[in-house]
Order: sequence, then C-alpha cells, then structure tokens
Amino acid sequence: MKEQIRTYLNTQTNAAPLVVFRLLFGLMMCLSIVRFWANGWIDLLYIQPEFHFSYYGFEWVKPLGNFTYVIFIICGLSSFCVALGLKYRWAIITFFLSFTYIELMDKTTYLNHYYFISILSFLMIFLPANARFSIDSYWAKKKYLKVPNWTIDSIKLLLGLVYFYAGLAKLNSDWLFKAMPLKIWLPSKYDLPFIGEHFMHQDWFHYAMSWSGMLYDLSIPFLLLYKKTRPFAFILVVIFHVFTRVLFPIGMFPFIMIVSTLIFFEANFHLKIIALIKRLLLQKETLKLQHLEHYSLKNKKILISIVSVFFVFQLVVPFRYLAYPNELFWTEEGYRFSWRVMLMEKNALTTFKIVNAKSGSYFYVDNSDFLTAFQEKQMSSQPDFILEYAHFLGDHFKSQGHQNIEVYAESYVSLNGRPSQPYINTTVNLYKENESFKPKNWLLPFNDAIKGL
Repeated sequence: MKEQIRTYLNTQTNAAPLVVFRLLFGLMMCLSIVRFWANGWIDLLYIQPEFHFSYYGFEWVKPLGNFTYVIFIICGLSSFCVALGLKYRWAIITFFLSFTYIELMDKTTYLNHYYFISILSFLMIFLPANARFSIDSYWAKKKYLKVPNWTIDSIKLLLGLVYFYAGLAKLNSDWLFKAMPLKIWLPSKYDLPFIGEHFMHQDWFHYAMSWSGMLYDLSIPFLLLYKKTRPFAFILVVIFHVFTRVLFPIGMFPFIMIVSTLIFFEANFHLKIIALIKRLLLQKETLKLQHLEHYSLKNKKILISIVSVFFVFQLVVPFRYLAYPNELFWTEEGYRFSWRVMLMEKNALTTFKIVNAKSGSYFYVDNSDFLTAFQEKQMSSQPDFILEYAHFLGDHFKSQGHQNIEVYAESYVSLNGRPSQPYINTTVNLYKENESFKPKNWLLPFNDAIKGL
C-alpha cells in the first residue's frame, strides 16, 4: 500500500489542465469582483449597515468603511495576476486572504460558493499552476511540460466532494418526499417563458426537480471521471447550472462550476484551449523557453501533508452536525460549510424586549433602527445571529445609560412550509448567554421530524 501511494505521488502528467484551470479561475474571480462592485453591493452590504454579524472566533474581521473598496481592489488585481500567472504564489495567497476577509466581514452574506472559492484558492497555493503558459514561466525562460498528477487530482477531488456532499444532503424526507422547499420557490417563477406557465405549478415537476437534483449531485463526479461518460456529463453540468441560474439568483456560481469541471477533460483538450488563446492574442513563440519534462516540488513532504490534512478536514467537517442532539434544519448547528445548498426555506418574525431587571420596566426594539431588511431576514431565523444581535442590543442600550439590562426574544419560525411555531425560550436572558460550539439549549424543540442525512 505504501509503495502504491509513493508511486502515485511521484507520477507526473501533462500540466495543461492545471494551467487552464488557473487561467479560467483567475478570470472568473476578477469578473466576479468587477460585477460585485458594479452592482453597488460593496456599499449596500458592507458600508451602509450600522451593524455587521460576525463568525465565531472572527469577530475582529470587520468592514473598513470606505477602505473596504481597497480590499476589493486588492482581491480583483490579485485574481487577475493569478490568471496571468504573474508572481503566482504571492498572487494566489493575496487572493485567498483578501477574498476570505471579504467573506468573513459579515455573516449575513454567507453562501456555499463563497466558502468554496476560499478553500479552493487555499488549495491552489500549494499547486504549481504557473508551470507553463504564465508570465512567471516566460520570465524564467522555462516551462514545465508535466506536473505531479496529484496536483490536478486534488482539484477534481474537491469538486467531487462538493457535488457528492450536496447530493448526500438532499437525502432527506423534506427534499425527496415533500419536494420542499422547491414546492415553495418554483411557483413564483410562473413568468418564465413556456416552462413557467406549463410546469412551475405542477406537483410532479417539483418532485422531478428534487429527485433529479439529488441524482445529479451524487452521480456527476463519477460520470466526469470516466472518459466515455465525460462529454455527456459535461452537457449535464451545463444544463443543470444554466437552468438553476435562470431559476435562482445565485450570481456567478453556476458559471464558475461549469468552467471548473473542464479540469476533468484530458490534456489534449486543454492544449487546444491554450493554442486557441494564443491565436486570439496573436501570440507567437518569440522567446526560446527551456522545456523541462518534470516539475519538482519544493518541500514536497510538507506540501502533501498540508493538502492531506486539508482534505481530512473537508471530509469530516460536514458531519459535525452529528455532535448536536437537535434537528439540524431547525437549529442550524453544523449547517454551514457542509454543502447543504438551498435545502430549506425559513420564514420568521423575531422581536426583542429590553428589560430592567430591578424595576421590571421594559420596551421593545424596532429592528429596522439597527439592521437592514436583508440582515433582519437572516437574523430572525438563525440562532447565532439572534444571540449576537441580542448582545449588540444589550451593549448598545447599556452605553446609552440603561441599567440592569436583560434581553429577551420572542420568535416564531416556519420551516419548509410548516405552520410557524415558537423558536426561542422567552424566559431566557440572551444577554447572559455566550456563543460557543455547545448546543443552544434556549432554543425550543422542533415539533416535527426530518428524516435523512
């Protein structure tokens, strides 16, 4: 077994797929940053709000006022340098740090694909994606024809994990046997040409979408791996992601996934892409580059160890919800960072009462005084948001001279079309509760059961 592993780690393959992936990834990220800026979302999401929700342990990561634009500039420029292969190692590290900082500035904007970009860019730090067809290689006057096979397989593995875990998450009774939450969302798409009028209100279509989505996620990594099924699989990838982009406002993610899956194709395909780009740029081989057969990684054992730990982490973290006793969709303890994509619809109303513990006097908070409409919607149904906001309110009113402050919340939540039910124990002073990885015992139990993973 050890000998087989050693042999695999020493195996080299054509560098073209990794190089094309670097180029397309960098361009897609640069375009995403430009799009985010052009839509005015930097100001709307990070500068206008008075309060920002933080990730546990990353409370120090905050927007920097108008200097927040500088972070986006750094992120966009570094992604473009990644695409060019210009000072690649520094560029990808800078992109990872700046993009992850952006992601951590406000938990309200959490999306699975932001997390995917962060961990993918972290992985790329350890890959020789500038081995050829890069400014780095032209400056060094050498290009490497081959790179270690595992450097390409690691990206395939990460993509496969994202798909497969998303499929496993769909193996639950709400998704498969109630077609929830698609049964809530799809009828609102009635205005789509042809399919809106004829399909979006049909129960059978809701179930067909649920089951086909589950089967797609579970099978697509394996269909992409095998040469005979790869073209068919890529057509499925395009259809699936274009269709979801039409149905749901999920930004650049569908296009990022379509471009990323190209890495499953063989080297000849990517060599043709490189040749096409050269023709479009009217580039001629004016420099005589030294052609080196193999790329030799520096600190190979350290790099492999880091990547191995990285993948162990990715394999284990999505199952951390098993450490919590309550219904995952209700408490959301262990829900994020586990590739649970669009599996639930929560509608909630949460109000806060500020009480003077000694006098018994109290007043209610108008959430719109502190939160944007988007922030309030996210806060109302997510326990860690509710707790953080309760502490913010307590600190705020304490700074205004109020004394003996206690903060209580009354919340009603509807999950996947069920009747709303009380969410929080109204007798618990949330100002005394602290965020931790422990179960939140101040949440009321879920009066139903969702079976599955």
